[in-house]
Amino acid sequence: MATKIATPGVYIEESSSFGNSVVAVPTAVPAFVGYTQKAIKGNNSINNVPTRITSLAEYHKYFGGPSFTKCDISADENSGFNIKIEKSSKYMMYDSMRMFFNNGGGACYIVSVGDYSSNISPKKLNDLKNNGGISSLERVQEPTLLVVPDAILLSESDCFTIQSQMLAHCGQKMRNRFAILDVYNGTSTRTHDDNDVINRFREGVGSNNLSWGAAYYPFVNTTTYSSSEINFTRINNLDTFAELLLAEAQSNLEKNKISQSKFEAISDEIQKVLDPENNNISSTHVILSAVSSLYNSVMASILSEMNVMPPSSAMAGAYAMVDESVNIAKSPANLSLGSVISPCVNINSDDQEDMNMPLNGKAVNAIRSFTGKGTLVWGARTLDGNSQDWRYINVRRTMTFLEQSIKSAAEAFVFEPNNSSTWTSLRATVNSFLNTQWLGGVLEGSSPSEAYAVDVGLGTTMTANDVLDGLLKMTVKVALVRPAEFIVITFEQKQNDPGGGGEGEDAATE
Repeated sequence: MATKIATPGVYIEESSSFGNSVVAVPTAVPAFVGYTQKAIKGNNSINNVPTRITSLAEYHKYFGGPSFTKCDISADENSGFNIKIEKSSKYMMYDSMRMFFNNGGGACYIVSVGDYSSNISPKKLNDLKNNGGISSLERVQEPTLLVVPDAILLSESDCFTIQSQMLAHCGQKMRNRFAILDVYNGTSTRTHDDNDVINRFREGVGSNNLSWGAAYYPFVNTTTYSSSEINFTRINNLDTFAELLLAEAQSNLEKNKISQSKFEAISDEIQKVLDPENNNISSTHVILSAVSSLYNSVMASILSEMNVMPPSSAMAGAYAMVDESVNIAKSPANLSLGSVISPCVNINSDDQEDMNMPLNGKAVNAIRSFTGKGTLVWGARTLDGNSQDWRYINVRRTMTFLEQSIKSAAEAFVFEPNNSSTWTSLRATVNSFLNTQWLGGVLEGSSPSEAYAVDVGLGTTMTANDVLDGLLKMTVKVALVRPAEFIVITFEQKQNDPGGGGEGEDAATE
């Protein structure tokens, strides 16, 4: 007893009955880096400040709403018109957040690198000089996933540069998070030549830190935007649009589909499209929708173009949903995505064969449409497809989860005596944590001894010099769960022997 007892009386001492425990670190907290309408918390700017939110309402509060994406229209002899989204007016962050929360996402971090008046810049997305963008995330430990939705809006070379930096951030600097990448130009069909969209992605992304990220192809058609968010104000060159509408009305008049008076009424409404002082846009929109099939086709085309999304944000939500509903050992695959109608490119098994098991090992996960099942994520591989250790997403992420959880718990033993008492306590702490994970299905094996092993001690993991140098070394071995990616069922014909059954019955009777 440290305190000397000198006065008669009753003294009480409390003794700790239980050792330290390992608190499991969060497993699916993505960090999104990109452009937002604003970045203000209270009266303070949070530009390039990683900010934790838990809902879309919180995002609105600090970062505002969507950008007002516009487009250009042109006449086409075959289809009647063409729609082209104006790249300079499109930003992906807000739409990505909607996809994230629609797919089961929860807590996440937002890093705003600029507002909608800024041009998308690779330097801002990862400002190494000023610790902005991706670099700013080095200051926070909680994020476990990294998504940069605006990367696909850059030039091809700049996009690949950002994606390589994402992998380096996850695999070299932090080693506690995983990058989710989009294939650049993911609406394009595969050509299987030098300009093939997948082959160009593999060349551009490099060969470093491949186990720390996964890529998905193709882009998906979504329901992120509703028809109520679309009207003629989305079009830049309204004069061309008005000419097309007037030509349609003139054609209907000549074919006696409408009367002269109705033609004049429609013409008046078309002129309101060109009026910058039109204070009743919704009324003009409703009227033209009722009288013009071309107008409806154009609005539907704009809606369709705006609803094309890269899959990374939806996958971040899917990772979070799977981790929450099952555990991190479950592959985020063979599941449907919320707010997704179809993939932009239909992939068959032959197309996916090269994506899943290429010679260079850079696997790309497919999003496919199956009859009667809908659109499914049909891949569970990291970019390091040739690695027996790290080819699967759930294996890489599970190991990271175990490493970070045990590392956090081991910090309680820093500066403790490097003796058998400390070793025993540390071993018991880690054993208890791993046993909990095994019972939860994170580790495989029919018994704890098959699932994990923890070694620490002099003559086992340390030498006498290690002890003198203040080194406490512990070895943890775990059996991680791998997905049943290929299920092979063998069918054989079994010969029916009528005579054999009768003989067996007679023998049993005797």
